[in-house]
Amino acid sequence: MSGSVPGIDFERLTPWFRANVASVDELRAEIIGHGRSNLTYRVHAEEKSWVLRRPPLSHVQPTAHDMKREFRVISALAATDVPVPGTVALCEDTTVNDAPFYIMEYVEGFVPADSAEFARRFDEAQRRRTADQLIDILVHLHSVVPADVGLGDFGKPEGYLERQVRRFSEQLTRVKTREVPDFEELARRLAAALPTQSGSGIVHGDYRLDNCILDKEGRIVAVLDWEMATLGDPLADVGLLMMYWADPGAGGSLAAPGIASTAVTALPGFLTRQEVLARYSERSGRDLSNLDFYTVLAHFKLAVILENMHARFLAGGTVGSGFEVIGQNALLLASRGLEVANSSPVAALRG
Repeated sequence: MSGSVPGIDFERLTPWFRANVASVDELRAEIIGHGRSNLTYRVHAEEKSWVLRRPPLSHVQPTAHDMKREFRVISALAATDVPVPGTVALCEDTTVNDAPFYIMEYVEGFVPADSAEFARRFDEAQRRRTADQLIDILVHLHSVVPADVGLGDFGKPEGYLERQVRRFSEQLTRVKTREVPDFEELARRLAAALPTQSGSGIVHGDYRLDNCILDKEGRIVAVLDWEMATLGDPLADVGLLMMYWADPGAGGSLAAPGIASTAVTALPGFLTRQEVLARYSERSGRDLSNLDFYTVLAHFKLAVILENMHARFLAGGTVGSGFEVIGQNALLLASRGLEVANSSPVAALRG
């Protein structure tokens, strides 16, 4: 067996793997990815690799980190225009590895989390194609009829926005490690500014460039990290994409620090934020006039998620590096959400 890897019990996992995935002599594994929530491992045997996804080691929130849901949505999207890894097997028996997990294909490619490496690999024309494809895939996702791919009961799109505000406000109460007035103010303003939903569809929940895998030409070959996917208001994904998107020439600053290291979209050749919105609106036919609410909601949700990660870090339940700055990043994210709210034409968001 391989050496010790936090979150993997090779002695129990290997027999299950042989019975459900492939006949292997010995498994090896290491943590991959820059995500800070569900744990992602590359699992090796001889010359073959797979990916194993499992929940964090501690502070797992109710309704979060549902491996069956994540496995189900990726499997359902396999026949659509949304590129996803192939799913292999799901295990809900916690005696195998102490928590539910699933196995999917390992997709070779580049995860665009570092702007310097991205600039080295791709020229401006390739960057433009990557940006266009990222938006077009989101339009494809939002055009999928859930019932057509077996996801008609995957969530309750009605009341999605109200539930999101309420759920993350409640989660904040459970996980916060200190008193932060900005958190509470964001929750109050979002509850006061709830709009009529723009529509319903499959929502990824964490849609951004560095949750994709690119091939050597800069084409997106897989969209990853579906742990927050549900049925809801598609504009939630657009608001979140805006939170992460830095305009070209913006100096590489990241709108949501602590998740990716640099803002790749600030490189020359990428679309501006307004060009992103124009392309999405034209191709989807959706009205984006109330997008500020969705962008503020994205800041609030991620601030709460980071605060939960900070709590896990303080409790010793994290795996990997970088968690020591997560608490400060949660504060900064809440502050930036209030900046968007304060400059919005929506009166209720301004407080």
